[in-house]
Amino acid sequence: MRPRSRPVFALSLALACQASQTDTSPFTTAPPSPGTSDASTSSSSSSSSTGGELSTGSGSGGASTSGTTLILDVGSADDLGTLQPKGCKGKIDFLFVISRHEFMHAVQAQLVDAVPKFLDTIQTKFADFDYHVMVVKGDPLWGNASCDEECPGPFSQHCLSADEYPCEMVGKVPECETTWGAGAVFNAGSYTPNKPCEIADGRRYLTRDTPNLSESFACIAQVGTTGGDLIGEALVHAVSPGLNGAGGCNEGFLRDDALLVVTLVTSTADYSSDGTPAEWAQAVIGAKDGDEEAVVLFSIASKYGGECKTYDTLCQFRELFPYMHSIGAGDPDYGPGFDVATDLVETACSKFIPQ
Repeated sequence: MRPRSRPVFALSLALACQASQTDTSPFTTAPPSPGTSDASTSSSSSSSSTGGELSTGSGSGGASTSGTTLILDVGSADDLGTLQPKGCKGKIDFLFVISRHEFMHAVQAQLVDAVPKFLDTIQTKFADFDYHVMVVKGDPLWGNASCDEECPGPFSQHCLSADEYPCEMVGKVPECETTWGAGAVFNAGSYTPNKPCEIADGRRYLTRDTPNLSESFACIAQVGTTGGDLIGEALVHAVSPGLNGAGGCNEGFLRDDALLVVTLVTSTADYSSDGTPAEWAQAVIGAKDGDEEAVVLFSIASKYGGECKTYDTLCQFRELFPYMHSIGAGDPDYGPGFDVATDLVETACSKFIPQ
C-alpha cells in the first residue's frame, strides 16, 4: 500500500525541506558498495535469547557472539600496529523509522510499551554518551485523509480520530511535516497524540538534555496507522544530505563523528519502496562516509523464517549490515531485542574511526 497523493520518487529526486535547495537525491552519490549476505562476506547470524537474528562482523579482528555476550578479538599490539583512537567519540545518533500502515495497530500498542524500555536502555548503557534520537514515519503525509475531508465535522465512522483530530491545522502544518524523511514532531490521526510534541529549540529530534525526554520520545514514536509503510524509501530520505545539512529539516541530527543506530519498525515486508535493498544500504553507508561498521541495525518486522524471500526487501536489506539484530513484529516484548541490538554498539565503536 503506497501513500495517497505521494510525490513521484525517482533516483534523481531532489530531497529538501526548502524549494531553493539543490539536488540532494540520496541515490545520486555512489559510496563504496555494502557487503553482501553470501558466503564471501564477513557477516554471520545466530539465534539469540529473544528469538531474533544477531549478526556481527567476523574474521580477523572481528567479534563473536554466544547468546548475547560479545567477545572482542582485538589481536596483539603487533597485529594492530599503532593503536587507533577510541571510536564513536562518545556520540550516537539513534534513528527510528516507523510504518503508519493500517496493519500497525498491534505494533503501535507494542511500541507504547516498548518506548520506555528503549529509553531506559539508552540512558543506562550510554549514560556518558552524547546521543540524538529521531523518529521518521514511513511516508511524507500528515494526518488522516478521511478526517481532512470531513473537517470541521460532523465526522463519520471513517474518521477514527474525530474527537481530538486537529482540524484547525489541515493545510497549515509546517512544510517539514510533509517532507519525506523529516523527523516526526506533529503526529495526527488514529493512534497518535493529535498534537505537537514538545521539543526544545525547534529541532525535529531529541537530545539527552531534552526536557521531559521520556514523554517526548513516546509522543514522536506514536506515528499512527493512517499512512504508508515505505520504510526503505523513508530511511533513504532521512539520511540524505539535503535534510541533514544546513537549512534542512533534520539539520544537526546526523553527525560525522557519531555511530548511527537504525531501528526499523513495520508489520510488512515493504513491498513498494522505490530503489533496491542494495541502494538503500548504499545510501545509509554513504551517509557514514562509506563505513558500514559505523552503522548498527535493529529490525522489528514480519519474519518468515529461513532465507530471505524474494519479496521481503527488508530482510534482504538488513542482511547487508555486519552489525544487525532482528526480531518479529509479533514478538510480545520489543525491549529485550533492542537491548541485544545495542550490545553491538560496543563492538561497532571499537572499529569505527570517525573521518
